[in-house]
Amino acid sequence: MKLHLDPRSALNRVTAYGEVYVAVNGRRFESGIILMPGRIVEDWCAGGFSELGREHIEQVWELEPEVVLLGTGMRQRFPRPDLLRPLAEAGIGVEVMTLHAACRTYNVLMSEGRRVAAALLFS
Repeated sequence: MKLHLDPRSALNRVTAYGEVYVAVNGRRFESGIILMPGRIVEDWCAGGFSELGREHIEQVWELEPEVVLLGTGMRQRFPRPDLLRPLAEAGIGVEVMTLHAACRTYNVLMSEGRRVAAALLFS
């Protein structure tokens, strides 16, 4: 019998989350990350929502996602419109939601084969 690695099993999937962490394929993260199916950018915007700046959004833009899910912690908070402008001008969709909603939505879009980036903030 010949076995083949299912390429979908190598993708980054949120396997757990709580108020102060997200686990990706069992690995726990406790500060901001950008999560994509084939990549994780660690220590992204480690200062949380209050520190979110243009340089952080540019990091997401450089990854060329199709859609960005901005998880803003335990409550939904909207960044200043000028921060998200580079994404809109590039035709990249942006959804702002709670951390937990972003994790659930990411898993769905990732499993559909979408080029999704979950930019996750914990505070």
